[in-house]
Amino acid sequence: MDLLVVGGGGREHAIIKKLKENPVVETIYALPGNGGIAADAVCVPEIGATEIGAIVDFAVSHAVGFAVVAPDDPLALGCVDALHAAGIPCFGPDARAARIESSKVFAKDLMKKYHIPTAQYEVFDTSAAALAYLKTASFPIVIKADGLAAGKGVVVAQTKEEALEALNQIMGGVFGAAGSRVVIEEFLVGEEVSLLAFCDGKTALPLPSAQDHKAVFDGDTGPNTGGMGAYSPAPIVPDAELEKMADIAIRPILAEMARQGHPFTGILYAGLMMTKDGPKVLEYNVRFGDPECEPLLMRLESDLLEIMDACIDGRLDEVKLSIRPESALGVVIAAEGYPGSYPKGMEIKGIDAVDALPDTKVFQAGTK
Repeated sequence: MDLLVVGGGGREHAIIKKLKENPVVETIYALPGNGGIAADAVCVPEIGATEIGAIVDFAVSHAVGFAVVAPDDPLALGCVDALHAAGIPCFGPDARAARIESSKVFAKDLMKKYHIPTAQYEVFDTSAAALAYLKTASFPIVIKADGLAAGKGVVVAQTKEEALEALNQIMGGVFGAAGSRVVIEEFLVGEEVSLLAFCDGKTALPLPSAQDHKAVFDGDTGPNTGGMGAYSPAPIVPDAELEKMADIAIRPILAEMARQGHPFTGILYAGLMMTKDGPKVLEYNVRFGDPECEPLLMRLESDLLEIMDACIDGRLDEVKLSIRPESALGVVIAAEGYPGSYPKGMEIKGIDAVDALPDTKVFQAGTK
């Protein structure tokens, strides 16, 4: 069977390597893929991850038997809906269910309805109302663009001045329509942890906990990035607590999406803050996190394609995850200057030597 994976980052590279372990898999197409993925799949760089029509046409013309949509943007744009409409089994939520990530307001309202613990918040449609609120707010405070903003739409403002600057940027058009509404919420103190679960619309099967680190420099200093590394498990949420966390943060969302007629199928990821008052949900993602995906899949012994297929068929209650007991650690190597301006086009050497080490793999993102 030939597969298609939408995306071109380290997350997709890890997914493809894991999917290849299934003996029925023949060719995997990566749209667009990257230089590292090219060693494990057929990359189609001329088709971007958000070109939904071209993705569907390619899948149909190449008789793809199964597809995985990994990034947030194509999920929000309805890539899964379009592939399903074309008769291609596809792992990931439909566009309506993907609103759990693509609209922070939608997610916060779901949490409020089901009494899922989260930060206190207010929603604002105009900058004037938001500015008036900030004049009487306590700091630090968190300001979030409602829509997808490439991971840059959340600002922790330490002072009123920082909050005003963030609000002017977000609602001033920097993120387009994604910033037309904002959520302003209380700043939570604690330790963050990532809880990811496979979902088939009614059953949630949690993966081990993970923790990623976004600040660019050692000691959690410097500007935030897409993630400089991750590890699993995170000691703050041991395996014995996974079901309890899923009951708090994952299963109520599944129940509501099923009630709305859009059962959630795919990976539901709750970003949790472990506070002195217990766990609180910071936000939801509707796909594997990157870089959390890489160490999580390194620990997964079960067949990934079989799990994804069970999610689509509603058979997840028949699956038992097999997880390696060892910890897994992922470290991101980036060009000096990242996440700001940085040189490109340098040769990367030594990959084969590292890949040859036991229990070690190199996943690539942004390479040619």
